[in-house]
Amino acid sequence: MRGTMLDICLLGTGGMMPLPYRWLTSMMARYNGQNILIDCGEGTQIAMKEKGWSPKPIDVICFTHFHADHISGLPGLLLTIGNAERTEPLLLVGPKGLSRVVASLRIIAPELPFAIDCLELNEAEHTVSFDGFKIEAFRVNHNVPCYGYSIVIERKGRFQVEKAEALGIEKRYWNRLQKGETIETGGAVLVPDMVMGPARKGIKVTYCTDTRPTEGIVKHAAGSDLFICEGMYGERDKKAKARENRHMTFYEAAELAKRAGVPKLWLTHYSPSLNRPEEFLPEVRKIFPDTETCRDGKTIELGFEDDE
Repeated sequence: MRGTMLDICLLGTGGMMPLPYRWLTSMMARYNGQNILIDCGEGTQIAMKEKGWSPKPIDVICFTHFHADHISGLPGLLLTIGNAERTEPLLLVGPKGLSRVVASLRIIAPELPFAIDCLELNEAEHTVSFDGFKIEAFRVNHNVPCYGYSIVIERKGRFQVEKAEALGIEKRYWNRLQKGETIETGGAVLVPDMVMGPARKGIKVTYCTDTRPTEGIVKHAAGSDLFICEGMYGERDKKAKARENRHMTFYEAAELAKRAGVPKLWLTHYSPSLNRPEEFLPEVRKIFPDTETCRDGKTIELGFEDDE
């Protein structure tokens, strides 16, 4: 695989409180010089520094919900980004109430050299488009408004030279058609569909945490190359507790992965009482074989499938 790569890093894998060996929930994605952060628990910027990734070029921060272990790292991160002399606006995405929550947190980070734009999610599903990728938000089932997110990089079809030649389309128009332009020339209208093959498989990663299993998660995770899901508890006898607190067990996450037909499941957001998540893997893999329990800093590079 060459060219387009989506780098995914779980900066922190803990829920509720940071531990000496586990930072709080946060995931960072890098694509084509653009950076996406999902959640920003306490210590996120320290985890970022340990990983060697820079906070300066973050383009968007998405929040699943407004519990402290998912957002309390924001003021410090904003100050660090400001100290790195960023001037471009920063987009924040999250459930309804985002502007109010961010304004409250900014009491301790009031002066920043960049503007902050807040996009509040009110619908059950919402898509935000960027240059070359989109983020799909979908509501999940926690005890406060909470969303999961998919990062989707679509891939156009291949330019079909033989079609362009057969239609007598001049070479000077090929590049523009390939880029999606419609061209009017000499009374004729040239559209990309005339010379482009069917869309090819892109890259998709789905991330959800702090929720009970829902049909929406299965629907949105379908087609993902990587499904990152909360596994709050590994012990089977914690299912009632998970249900009560609107969280998920390893086994419930594995069932979702199985039903969504994804190739790979990463578990995250562990309870502080869960010292060794990997102990439960043999049981979980009976449900979904390609399950991994993640440690902070776990990274993967995803690229387009080579279909030459």
